Amino acid sequence: MLSETDISAISVTIKLALLSTAILIAIGTPLAWWLSQTKFKFKVVFEAIIALPLILPPTVLGFYLLMTLGSNSPLAGVLEYFGGGSIAFTFSGLVVGSVIYSLPFVVQPLQNSFSTVRSESLEVAATLGASNIDRFFTVAVPLARSGFITAAVLGFAHTVGEFGVVLMIGGNIPGETGVLSIAIYDHVEAMEYSQAHLLAGGLLVASFVMLIFVYLFNRHFSLMRSRDW
Repeated sequence: MLSETDISAISVTIKLALLSTAILIAIGTPLAWWLSQTKFKFKVVFEAIIALPLILPPTVLGFYLLMTLGSNSPLAGVLEYFGGGSIAFTFSGLVVGSVIYSLPFVVQPLQNSFSTVRSESLEVAATLGASNIDRFFTVAVPLARSGFITAAVLGFAHTVGEFGVVLMIGGNIPGETGVLSIAIYDHVEAMEYSQAHLLAGGLLVASFVMLIFVYLFNRHFSLMRSRDW
């Protein structure tokens, strides 16, 4: 049976994943569109920065986030001046860390999908009087919807599975920053393997189902596009 702490960890994790995914889509969409369209010669630098969390150890990223968001950081001083303060070891800090850590899992699928949008489709919309914003929302976004599904699922799943970053920046405060991955670790450390199996098995099944959904959707979308062409 799930303990009260386990249920709290599941609740915090789902809340964190949903909020982080929403922010990631909002930030990642214009960023991915720019990367897919720009001819800027230093674009590769931005792509490397975005992709850095893919190879950077989570504890390294978490450490530098802690130094940036901690109580002794310049940013904390600025936030305190405006009536705030350090967001390290808070849910807000978890959100910031999750967004940065999961950014490549959202931007890259979106960028790849936007790159497949044919310029002819955008040009036709332009000849009909559509503005840049209109062309983006009425042409580019619908044609890249498979990328949005993939990005949302990967962003959500990756946030759910975080450990190193959330532990460094959020700690393990029950009901506030205690997430599912840390709860599993705590059970293993306490040799409560049945509880760890229950939580880990649930994550395993959920992750597998989400990936199956992404692959099936992308296959269906690819078939639909091939017929349209």
